[in-house]
Formats: sequence, structure tokens, C-alpha cells
Amino acid sequence: MKPDFDVTLAFLKALANEQRLRIVGLLMERKRSVQELAALIGLKEPTICHHLSVLNKVGLLEMTAEGNVHWYRLRADQILALGRSVFGQERINIDHGMDERRWDKRILENFIEDGQLKQIPASRKKRWVVLRWLVDKFKMDEHYTEASVNKILQKHHWDSATLRRELIGYRMLKRQKGMYWRQPESTWLQA
Repeated sequence: MKPDFDVTLAFLKALANEQRLRIVGLLMERKRSVQELAALIGLKEPTICHHLSVLNKVGLLEMTAEGNVHWYRLRADQILALGRSVFGQERINIDHGMDERRWDKRILENFIEDGQLKQIPASRKKRWVVLRWLVDKFKMDEHYTEASVNKILQKHHWDSATLRRELIGYRMLKRQKGMYWRQPESTWLQA
């Protein structure tokens, strides 16, 4: 569902003020009166009332009266609903496993075209995703000479020396006496 522009703008404007953010922070702890908020923040009561009015217009507050004292409480359900409206449901309820898979897919789409690595990513985190893609080109229980490792890597990028060193550095490949073999994922170093 696409958020309403006016709702989004009002929500962001309501929270785009240091004093209102301080009020929200205090109301997250418990309900408070205008007088209490004024004393805690160091503002005059009419100023506090103005800020409360702005927050109330976007539905963030609930007010109850006890005699002459008005108590304000933050509506967590409204904050969540407004957050979903503004940022979208998928941003609020994050499936971290799905998020990681989306990240990997996006990185591979950005750096690989028709099975060719366009460039080696400078970022360690992005490079790790590309290396994980490359290590899948090697069979688990097979030994390779340096020439055969280079040949496999050069099918995907010309700089096989850098890629080979990176695969070894992240313990995805192991080298001993001129022979290379793929390591189990449990031994890999994380980016």
C-alpha cells in the first residue's frame, strides 16, 4: 500500500522538532501532565501545549482529564500504524534472513552481468557476497592446480590473482603445496 503523501508529511513534520522528540521520549516512559513536561523540558506551558497539539493532530497522543490536570500518553499502536503507513509493512516487520537474501541478490545484480564480474567490490561486505558466489564454482571434494583455479576464475573476471588471494584470505579455498581445494562454509571468515 502506497502511503498518503499528506499523512507522511504530517508525521515527519511532527517528529522533525527537537522539543517534540524530547516530549515523545518522556511520554514513552509514562503518562505526564503539561506542567510536568514543561518543568522537565524547561519550556513554558503554552509552548508545551502547542507541541502536544502537533503530536495529537497526527494521532500520536491520548489525553485524559483528571479535574484540571490533563494527562498525555503516547499511543504506541498509532506510532506503529503511522510507521507502517509511512515506511511500508515490509520495513516494519523485517525478516532478517529474507533481508540478507535480498541484500545478496541486489549485490550480485549490481556486480555480475551475464556471468561476468563487472568489477571487484571495494566494500568488504559486498566483496564477500561476490566471493561466496565465486566459490560455488569449485566442487567440494576436488583438488585444483593454480592454473585450473585461475582458469575457473578468469571465466568470470580477468583478475584471477586478486580473486584467488581473496578466496584464500576468507578461508573459502585452502592452498597447500600448489594445490587448492574448497573449504566447508563453517570455516569461512565473515566480512
